[in-house]
Amino acid sequence: MDKNESRPIFPYWKVDKFSLDNWDDTECHTELRFKKDDLYDLKRCLRLPDMIQCVQGTICEGMEAMCILLKRLANPCRYTDMVGRFGRNPTELCLIFNNVLDKIYDTHHHRLNSWNQSFLQPAELHRYARSIYDKGAPLDNCFGFIDGTVRPICRPNINQRVMYNGHKRVHGIKFQSVVVPNGLIANLSGPYEGKKHDSMMLNESELLGDLELNANYMGQPFCLYGDPAYPLRRHLQAPYTNRHLTPTQQDFNTAMCEVRESVEWLFGQIVEYFNFIDFKKQMKVNMSAVGKMDTVAALLQNAHTCLYGNNVSDLFQVDP
Repeated sequence: MDKNESRPIFPYWKVDKFSLDNWDDTECHTELRFKKDDLYDLKRCLRLPDMIQCVQGTICEGMEAMCILLKRLANPCRYTDMVGRFGRNPTELCLIFNNVLDKIYDTHHHRLNSWNQSFLQPAELHRYARSIYDKGAPLDNCFGFIDGTVRPICRPNINQRVMYNGHKRVHGIKFQSVVVPNGLIANLSGPYEGKKHDSMMLNESELLGDLELNANYMGQPFCLYGDPAYPLRRHLQAPYTNRHLTPTQQDFNTAMCEVRESVEWLFGQIVEYFNFIDFKKQMKVNMSAVGKMDTVAALLQNAHTCLYGNNVSDLFQVDP
């Protein structure tokens, strides 16, 4: 640049302020993961206020704040990359993102740990068990699947051994998820330290106690199915792990494994639609709310499933 030329103005001064009217449906679905018309329903269901004020005084409309959150979670972009879309400087974008993240988490995270949901009533559990059985599962009382998942994080400066997962060979945090045939995450516990075993998460989550109280229908107990890391209980089943399996036991393991693959599909979809949580260079446990971002991404994935379905609900033919 010639010395006589003036320094260019920072882009956000020249960009028009955010207006959803300027976005078409394709842009919304690609960059925000939701169709344009559905964003209004999503904002209402998330109970976001019409105006949000940050601690330093920045004021933002609720719709804009939600779109900033969705844009940030949809792709591993930097705040500077979002300036052209929202006409705000990176500092404001960061403050707004964290503000709306806190609001959604504080208002709704309990939904992922509550069995007092319409889709988790005993009659619904019976319907889920029937759909799984119809797909070839030997168990006629299995209503869902449980698994632990590791979310990679940037290597922390402290407590590295606590956060290191030897099985995946990565630093991370862990969550315990329950998936039901309608494609929804019915229960989510965490975050836990990356080194924690699935059986330890099960004990700390107190999920077995919840199943004792809620997973029964007309005197019949219903169960979850997990991998061999989980203990056998009345409401929790796992594959046979004998050294020498009989043909019947092998057939049981194979049939249950085929239907259980759906839980892995759902974990993959969360990362596909909200890819930022899989960008471990930005997942710094002592600098950002990593656990909140994963939990909010799970909530948004459930909302996405309610609106558009997914391959899990398609497989079992159960509408979310």
